[in-house]
Amino acid sequence: MPQTAGSSGADAGQGVTDDLDRLLAVLPAPVQAALASAESRAHLLEVVLDLGRLPEARYPGRAALLGDRPVERSDLDAVVDQLGAFGADNRAGIACTLHRISAIRNRIGTIVGLTCRVGRAVFGTVVMVRDLLDSGQSLLLMGRPGVGKTTALREIARVLADDLGKRVVVIDTSNEIAGDGDIPHPAIGRARRMQVVRPDLQHEVMIEAVENHMPEVIVIDEIGTEREAQAARTIAERGVMLVATAHGNELTNLIKNPTLSDLVGGIQSVTLGDEEARRRRTQKTVLERAAEPTFPLAVEMHSRHRWLIHRDVAQTVDGLLRGQTARPQVRELGPDGRLQLQDDLPARPHSVSRPLPPPAVRASGTEAPAGLPLREAARHQAAPASPPPLEPSLAAAASAPPPASTGPAPLRVYGAGISRSTLEQVVRARQLPVAVVGSVELADVVLSARQQLGRDPHVRRLAQDLGLPILVIKSGAMPQVQRALERLLARHRPQEPSVSVPEGDDTLAALEECRLAVEHVVLAQGQPVELLPRSERVRQLQRELASRYRVRTAVFGPSGDQRLRLFPA
Repeated sequence: MPQTAGSSGADAGQGVTDDLDRLLAVLPAPVQAALASAESRAHLLEVVLDLGRLPEARYPGRAALLGDRPVERSDLDAVVDQLGAFGADNRAGIACTLHRISAIRNRIGTIVGLTCRVGRAVFGTVVMVRDLLDSGQSLLLMGRPGVGKTTALREIARVLADDLGKRVVVIDTSNEIAGDGDIPHPAIGRARRMQVVRPDLQHEVMIEAVENHMPEVIVIDEIGTEREAQAARTIAERGVMLVATAHGNELTNLIKNPTLSDLVGGIQSVTLGDEEARRRRTQKTVLERAAEPTFPLAVEMHSRHRWLIHRDVAQTVDGLLRGQTARPQVRELGPDGRLQLQDDLPARPHSVSRPLPPPAVRASGTEAPAGLPLREAARHQAAPASPPPLEPSLAAAASAPPPASTGPAPLRVYGAGISRSTLEQVVRARQLPVAVVGSVELADVVLSARQQLGRDPHVRRLAQDLGLPILVIKSGAMPQVQRALERLLARHRPQEPSVSVPEGDDTLAALEECRLAVEHVVLAQGQPVELLPRSERVRQLQRELASRYRVRTAVFGPSGDQRLRLFPA
């Protein structure tokens, strides 16, 4: 669609129509004069008129005062007289435009402020989700206010109606999608528009649209109440495609929102039996998804040109409830108008071998099965993720050049209930030949916190199916993670020579480790602690130091990997 005379320009690959002249025509004359130049109109978001204050123009990331004369009551009255009637939501508009004027009233109902928001029809953003529209599945758009959710919704309605030939009905509660007046704005194409008398009746109009007008697609802006969420589920269960928006920066916001969580399946508290809770090694009450999501597809709009796509909302919600990190597909619109895709999580293999499941390795010292299975095909599917910024205490160790990769491939570890940043910091600080991976399928071994393994039975079952050993530690604290990784490496590469460390430095570090373990764990918490493997002479010094605290000691481990264990007296 060509740009109108009131267009404010567009990015590459996009066209923008805003009818800005019609909005400026209703504003006071000093404001019109201040916004006469093309520079002042470019990227204008809204104009704010507050009684007794200077007018203000708002742009992305900044604001500018307009003129030097405060707004008077006559200015507000003159603007209101040129608008349509204000609804119960204190919103009005200009007929056949997308502009929205919102009122602020005092205690007796008199208007004392106006927010005049520029409405723009942007053509070209639908390329970000064009393939999702072909699937026929319901789509939910999320993002902070002002990121462009309604603008994208408007073009999606047009593409579904004009390009895909579907029967589309737009539920326009505040006339923000198709503009003010009885004739819808051309930006929604051949889609039909149903207006809502009061915002609290939106859920009734949604059901009415399905019962009376036989739509194939219903488009809704700002689902925000429990009744609207229930109406959306009812519509989806009748086989009608939904395209809607909801306020929330990301999927986790909806999960935590009791009013809107039903849009992504709802959350319920499940009480486990005594045997099941012991088997999972977790508390008896856990959170699980209650039903299938109303919207199988979800989009997080971080900016107008960067969207995150969740292709399987049910799987993402299940993972988030188990403490995993969501890994959506990142889509960005480049300056040249081309769509760039980035998959954070590689596709899972369609079939896996089923060797005999090995027993889990407990923190108490139970031995793992000899040898860790390596799956070279899965290993090369994804490159290691870029490491996060290191803490200052680890920066010096991490800045050292890595050793030459002339040996075998690094051990691939998946952390369940353990922060990925913690794993990567330990790996970089200790220069361990370990690669932290984001899925069980790519791992050689699973490292899990004790409680997380019970909360996440899916990871346990998948590890058993793949024949992966599981090392369970008490917590995700950095010292325990370090000892666990070194223990795994010792089992994985017993033939590798140990790194030479000056004897004096090793002795001092070993004695300091022993002192901290005794004072902060054994004596303070009454729990046993297993120290790092040391030479016989260093272990003897550690034993003498522990005896001064009257702490019992014992030596564990095979020859060449023996370590001291401290017990409360």
